[in-house]
Amino acid sequence: MQASILIVSKNRKTELEKTLGILKMRIDLSIHEVLVFLDGCTDDSIELKNQFSWVQWYQSDTSIGASGARAILYPKAIGQILIGLDDDAHPLNSDFVRLSEQLFNRYPNVGVLAFQEIKGNFHSDVEALAQKQDELVEYFCSEFIGCGFAIRKAVYDSTRGFPLWVDIYGEESCVSIEVLANGYDILYTNSISVNHRVDRAQRILKGKNYFRFGKQLKNTAFYYLVYYRFPMYKISRLLWHNFKKYGCSDWRYFKIYLQALFHVLLFLPKLKKYRRPINKSVLTRIRQLRSPQFY
Repeated sequence: MQASILIVSKNRKTELEKTLGILKMRIDLSIHEVLVFLDGCTDDSIELKNQFSWVQWYQSDTSIGASGARAILYPKAIGQILIGLDDDAHPLNSDFVRLSEQLFNRYPNVGVLAFQEIKGNFHSDVEALAQKQDELVEYFCSEFIGCGFAIRKAVYDSTRGFPLWVDIYGEESCVSIEVLANGYDILYTNSISVNHRVDRAQRILKGKNYFRFGKQLKNTAFYYLVYYRFPMYKISRLLWHNFKKYGCSDWRYFKIYLQALFHVLLFLPKLKKYRRPINKSVLTRIRQLRSPQFY
């Protein structure tokens, strides 16, 4: 099996259906596989099993979070290349698997490809691709974005995989830092693009920014506790910055801020189980690397 495409979905039947329909037209199922994990879905997503019988389906009756679901799903893949997509994201290149293989062959030390993310709802893929620049952009970067990436299976297996101590938002950073600590590179490339079909304005109206704020604050503190030898300086700066910018500006943010602090304290007794401080030279290199681009 050359490539495995892996998707975690929760209560987004329509978006998942669209993504799977596009994938069916763009991959060769005789040499590639698609695995989907339904994370505690309470809608009718389970009905897609009959429509897409060529997909390998896995599910949890209760939600375990995107990172936990990925931690279960990814070891089940047998492809040499693991391609991660969000349920509301699809590749804009019809030959995205072949392009991934070519890049991995061209860069033997690259463990992860970070695809270009193009956000928004468009009438066609041509309209989505019109958002990207014409020139090729490639550079080594500090992490990948979960909505569209490829990782060598051997490289993924060399890490601890997606962390069980993260639910959602931040799990990619954990895999990224372990990939870099193991001596591999992460390559950002706009030669492969994904359309992340999100309505950013609508998400804000629905309060998604509050949800993301709490998760990212908590999980970033976890990240420092797990991977930094001396994490308290980074955590204190993180907490002070978020208190000034968010906690002081909105009562709801303040309550979420306190909840995040509580979860960080609850995590401390479990810390010894997960803690793996990264060499200072790796952290220095990460600070020098650029982030992946998105539009």
